[in-house]
Amino acid sequence: MSEQLNQEGLDLLFFKARTHNAWLDKPVSDDTLRRLYDVMKWGPTSANCSPARILFLRTPESKERLRPALAPGNVDKTMAAPVTAIIGYDGKFYEQLPKLFPHADARAWFADTPELAGVTARRNSSLQGAYFMLAARALGLDCGPMSGFDQGKVDHEFFPDVKSLNFEYEYFPDSHIKTNFLCNLGYGDPEKLFPRSPRLDFDEACKLL
Repeated sequence: MSEQLNQEGLDLLFFKARTHNAWLDKPVSDDTLRRLYDVMKWGPTSANCSPARILFLRTPESKERLRPALAPGNVDKTMAAPVTAIIGYDGKFYEQLPKLFPHADARAWFADTPELAGVTARRNSSLQGAYFMLAARALGLDCGPMSGFDQGKVDHEFFPDVKSLNFEYEYFPDSHIKTNFLCNLGYGDPEKLFPRSPRLDFDEACKLL
């Protein structure tokens, strides 16, 4: 691919994009969330394993279920955000590999090696989480990613151990999902942004060998 994004596109994704903590009273449609996933899913992952699983919390009731797990500084902005996405990862992602990577028996690489499967799931769901935020920005949304939460509480509330349940799990049956991080979505209020923080220069973060 020889084409490049112009400066306007780079500004939208990186140079002028900001992490938002305050939100305009403007809803995000379900169609936009579906489009967001349909864009992000094309980002590369190891053996196309695609372990990310996402819950979009769109209602006050679903947000209240999340509230007890949030760090105090993340409560108000999360309750105010039109959508909060729980970016999780399926520890048994390899069960989908016959579909996702059909030209080799990739399932066998992970099914009996739980440590490798866990590392692969976490790494690649983090990659997909980054694609998620870039896709959101590309569609005109603002993001507020967060790691200030109690993972155990989120997992217990939204991703319970399916083996311990006496009813059918309503979201992702026959899966083993854990939370990676949270991301608020919506249309940020530019009037309430903090001054932009600096980044490391090339020579501080990179070496050419």
